[in-house]
Amino acid sequence: MANAYDYIIVGAGSAGCVLAHRLSADPTIRVLLLEAGGRDDSFLIHMPAGIARLITPKVNWLYETEPQAGLHGRRLFWPRGKTLGGSSSINAMVYIRGQPRDYDHWRDLGNPGWGYQDVLPYFRRAENNEAIYDDWHGCGGPLNVCERRYTNPLSRLFVEAAAASGLARNADFNGREQDGAGLYQVTQRAGRRCSAASAYLHPVARRPNLTVVTGALALRILLEGRRATGIEYARGGAALEARAEREVLLAAGAINTPQLLLLSGIGPPDELREQGLAARHELPGVGRNLQDHLDIHVIHACTQPVTLDPLARGFGAARTALRYALLKNGPGVSNVAEAGAFLRCDPQSPGPDVQLHFIPAYVVDHGRRRLPGYGMTLHVCYLRPASRGTIRLASARPAQPPRIDPAYLSAPADLAPLIAGIRRAREIYAQAPLRGYLGEEVFPGAERRSDAQLEHFIRGAAETEYHPVGTCRMGTDEQAVVDPQLRVRGLEGLRVVDASIMPTLVSGNTNAPTIMIAEKAADLILGLGS
Repeated sequence: MANAYDYIIVGAGSAGCVLAHRLSADPTIRVLLLEAGGRDDSFLIHMPAGIARLITPKVNWLYETEPQAGLHGRRLFWPRGKTLGGSSSINAMVYIRGQPRDYDHWRDLGNPGWGYQDVLPYFRRAENNEAIYDDWHGCGGPLNVCERRYTNPLSRLFVEAAAASGLARNADFNGREQDGAGLYQVTQRAGRRCSAASAYLHPVARRPNLTVVTGALALRILLEGRRATGIEYARGGAALEARAEREVLLAAGAINTPQLLLLSGIGPPDELREQGLAARHELPGVGRNLQDHLDIHVIHACTQPVTLDPLARGFGAARTALRYALLKNGPGVSNVAEAGAFLRCDPQSPGPDVQLHFIPAYVVDHGRRRLPGYGMTLHVCYLRPASRGTIRLASARPAQPPRIDPAYLSAPADLAPLIAGIRRAREIYAQAPLRGYLGEEVFPGAERRSDAQLEHFIRGAAETEYHPVGTCRMGTDEQAVVDPQLRVRGLEGLRVVDASIMPTLVSGNTNAPTIMIAEKAADLILGLGS
């Protein structure tokens, strides 16, 4: 049958590229990969430092949240990747898995097979770590992980200052312990971004049993009774259909996957009827349980011209790009968030509860606001927020973005760790290694000292750390959307494979965990794992 495949994958992001690679390895399996965005052919995608200029509708969904009551009514900008590789093509390339207890918690919530010892082999299978090969790290996998070819001197001084403040030095946040400060390993290869598309998709794109279609916006899941049979999608002004003889695999991410389920009549019936949609299958948890890491910055002026700021402007930017194009080295290789730390603001916490990202430059409003001069930015995020939000339809039109409401700080307990994190950031800045470079505190501003003043600053300035998860939660209760095999509950032939299945946020960046989820899912789909 024309337009018939064994598996249809919706979304060519971090998870979708993994699925396409693993499933099409069997030449008898026909795979269709649909991506709403275009090809990842921009020079700025592949030059790591180009991330600041990827805020464009060509490669980015450019979402906004609903007004946030806990953040002075502000709408927050939510960039998400809209190209081959998805958000792995526009992120800061930081390779972090989280803590073992994150996955043991998933298991203990009723998800057998998802404890740390269960998922560690999939992290290792995915990884080709150039610097570390041990019980925690892999060698020979598609995803290249390495040290940076370029490190700004301020990033090294940040690590020294963090150590002087009492934090341990940590050369491997993904090994025995996450605590401490160090330079981040990155998903790069030979000075280029190693996105999921570069790692998994492009090397196998010529397989005759793999079809990749870009510019394809999924409209709805085709259902026959309780079975998913295909996808209707729009491309070039036409509505097309593709049939799945085995399964439809949703890998569109924590925003677009629940949106597609809702558009297909799968979700809370009352919400569907509000949009004039027939309720095909009741699943009250679709779009619920939205979680994200909220981020607040502590920014200082730098008294010496050693930051990345001038390299992002005018002649400096052109010179950086030319050097990168010719030599694949220099500041163009920087992932910008070069160093960081994991620490415990609550001394009773069983593991680090705050993550820091250090950037040797001014970064305000996702880099969209330029400040004159030279600066240093230290991002602070609380790793285990209790706030829960929603993804809801704004209309029944697939091209209209859904209503994104992360409900930041709706759980009062999420505020205190951010205030404590600001104070710890100030302690690090004040240490001797950075003292000779330290200008005025630009944000929050040295005059803001009390809890009330810092709370006001957080509510007026905090932004997303780009880690939305949880909107198609894995579990066995009535609010769960998928079971521990990632099958949509109550339906056949339909799975969700992306960050939306996470029951709770992991303690860190979410790209590596999403790739792990897809590696494990491929085995589940092929009957090779449990």
